[in-house]
Amino acid sequence: MKLFTLGPVEMEQDIVAIGSEKLPYFRTSDFSGIMKKINISLNKLLKTSPASKLAILTASGTAAMEAAVINMFNNNDRLIIINGGTFGNRFVEICDIYGIPYDEIQVPFGETFDISLLKELELSAYSGLLINIHETSTGQLYPIKEITEYCKKYNIYVVCDAISSFLVDPYEMDNFNIDVTILSSQKSLALPPGLSFVVMNEDAYNHVCSNKKKKMYYLNLVNYFSDMDRGQTPYTPAVGIILQLERKLENIERIGLEKYLAGIEELSSYFRAKLASETIEIPNYPLSNALTPLIFKENNARDVFNNLIKEQEIYLTPSGGELRQKLLRVGHLGALNTDDYDSLIDFLNKI
Repeated sequence: MKLFTLGPVEMEQDIVAIGSEKLPYFRTSDFSGIMKKINISLNKLLKTSPASKLAILTASGTAAMEAAVINMFNNNDRLIIINGGTFGNRFVEICDIYGIPYDEIQVPFGETFDISLLKELELSAYSGLLINIHETSTGQLYPIKEITEYCKKYNIYVVCDAISSFLVDPYEMDNFNIDVTILSSQKSLALPPGLSFVVMNEDAYNHVCSNKKKKMYYLNLVNYFSDMDRGQTPYTPAVGIILQLERKLENIERIGLEKYLAGIEELSSYFRAKLASETIEIPNYPLSNALTPLIFKENNARDVFNNLIKEQEIYLTPSGGELRQKLLRVGHLGALNTDDYDSLIDFLNKI
């Protein structure tokens, strides 16, 4: 079996091995040391100030999205949501549930985001922008710095879901003017599902602390930030995945961030250059290195998905709804190399 999916992904063997080890007790100074080490490493990889605050949630990335929104904003705010697919729409659904006013900038499938859509809005009326820097359901990578530079002119807080772009594309939280970053464990970190992360810069943290209307319990991020100062979480964490995270961050540090990013870019470029099927095309909007979206001209995407599993034990990421028969996504995350792609490319080029 080979996973070209977007989470979970192929994991390195040393990471897998840690998952079989006996778990330690976590309310100890040793475990606190591991957590503090992770905090420092993530801040370095995100290229954000040591003053930024980290919350580690034992939950999926969607929980981190929800936590970021409801801790930062309430029904006195008005938000802008970039909605270009499933995950942009998830922000919409969260705001609907909590009654937080918003306006959408919709990016239909196949179209490229246009900054003019943002500039058409009266930005002084908004306090926040919610964006998935990489809309994972379509593969489109948004021009994040261009967007945030415009938002900052109006003192708009930027909350960025970077779950499938972090450690894949260049990401500089402070330089990109991002106030809140959302991550999870099962994509570019190449770990099991189960952990998600919210990182806030100092300004966003102070804003959250001043928000007196918060009504939540498990997702109250102030508690997580406070406990992280002593290397702990307020509730039981996924201890085993945290130990795997420690090793993963050590591996990246040993390789070097730039070299690590270059390796993933090499995989995505290799696959896209070798794909030569006349019945499959790649969209021409900006793409992340995380995945390659494949448009099937004969609307047979689901058949190809099933046949790959049956004949090759290869798993791609399917799509739902209107794109069910039209789109598959090939991931470039985790422990993959160019040799792994050759069988997939050979199969697809014969379609």
